[in-house]
Amino acid sequence: MGKEKPQLSFWQIWNMCFGFLGIQFGFALQNGNVSRIFQTLGADMDTLPILWIAAPLTGLLVQPIIGHFSDKTWTRLGRRRPYFLYGAIATSLALVVMPNASALWMAAGTLWILDAAINVSMEPFRAFVGDNLPKRQQAQGYSMQSFFIGVGAVVASAMPWLLEKAGVNNTAAAGTLPDTVIYSFYAGAVVLLLAVGWTVFSSKEYSPEQLASFEESHSAEYQLQQRSAPQWQRSGLMWALPGVLATAVVALFALDKELYILTLGLAVFGLLQLWLSRGQRAADGSGVTSVMNDLFSMPTAMKRLAVVQFFSWFALFAMWIYMTPAVTSTHFGSTDPASALYNQGANWVGMLFAGYNGFAAIAALIIPLLVRLLGLRGAHQFNLLLGAAGFMSFLWIDNPDLLMVAMVGVGFAWASILSLPYAMLAGCLPVQKLGVYMGIFNFFIVIPQLVAATVLGLLLRLGFNSEPIYALFIGAVSWVIAAVAVFAVQDDSVAAGHVQGVSQS
Repeated sequence: MGKEKPQLSFWQIWNMCFGFLGIQFGFALQNGNVSRIFQTLGADMDTLPILWIAAPLTGLLVQPIIGHFSDKTWTRLGRRRPYFLYGAIATSLALVVMPNASALWMAAGTLWILDAAINVSMEPFRAFVGDNLPKRQQAQGYSMQSFFIGVGAVVASAMPWLLEKAGVNNTAAAGTLPDTVIYSFYAGAVVLLLAVGWTVFSSKEYSPEQLASFEESHSAEYQLQQRSAPQWQRSGLMWALPGVLATAVVALFALDKELYILTLGLAVFGLLQLWLSRGQRAADGSGVTSVMNDLFSMPTAMKRLAVVQFFSWFALFAMWIYMTPAVTSTHFGSTDPASALYNQGANWVGMLFAGYNGFAAIAALIIPLLVRLLGLRGAHQFNLLLGAAGFMSFLWIDNPDLLMVAMVGVGFAWASILSLPYAMLAGCLPVQKLGVYMGIFNFFIVIPQLVAATVLGLLLRLGFNSEPIYALFIGAVSWVIAAVAVFAVQDDSVAAGHVQGVSQS
């Protein structure tokens, strides 16, 4: 039996999580302003979901690969920190370029680069907590990350509004962004690089030999299901054939082109497995084969939480895509990106985003009390239902100022989504696979975003006369489904006690 990892001080945990403030600063600028940038450059509302496809697709490709390689990396900077640093440098450069895009294609391409770079920096942070903290402190580490996520997002989301109040020009000629947005992205580039740099140079990591000596390295049961060539072939055909047939149906009946994302996704996933079934590829140790074998070897708790994550993040993506057009058209009465009313409404959306992230930072302090009263599952269900109520209230609130009240529920749901699923997952992931499994777990964050980008526009056209406010109604329904799905997650008494212990310390 190995020794236990030493506990870290409050300030050591602070330092190792501080970089998340910068990462979330970049994400918040992206989430709060990309639809505004696209509309300013001429995109209509129906094309917004497909333009947003870069964000989830790059996450789907980048996160498991970075997780796999970070598990195997060891340099003078350590195991995870090289990815933090180089990803932050690339992200900061993309943040400078993004508000200066002069054409829609340029903005869409920059979003691909921005999201890929920010995923490189972000993905290893979850594994960083597992590497450095003993199990009794891991919930505290995830809560600290959630706190910095909230703080970074509050400031970033409010930046255009704050700059306008400071006298910076908030309107511009048609086809160009106001200075409030441009300067916000410049500030984000600086904050992200400084915050991540602080974590990189103020934190240490255990070497692979040291990690192997700790008892946590042997505590999680793990059996890799090394699939045979016939298994890959059978599974590949089960995915590829429906994908190919569905693609043909979309083409034959000239259905929405966004549906190709789903149909071709199914086909590609199946073809990848068929490729793995050829000869020694199914048995080698390459990155793709390893990640795919790990995917099919997921612990049971992770599979059940995947359903919860799917519907949780589907709702969030509905908000990120449609909040700006929903509020500007419904509550400010303008759909013209060059108008003062539209830009006033878009800035207020930034404040609403700042609001829900600020409420999330407060919720991060309250959630341990909810866990003590309701357990992990009950607390997560309660928070998801609060978020659903917040989304629903957008349909009957007329005064845009009162929308901030609705964001209280959204903030609690957001804080819960960022922490409690990871707490429910704690203890069932093998330490030697922590990075890749955190990347795979993010599949169930990314896949719902791909689905949302594919079907949300279609749902709004078919059922809601293309009114963007109803995207929030769809998000509310999705959070209710996620709350119900939490019932399938196994008993959480051990994990709940673990979190209670942290909250009392």
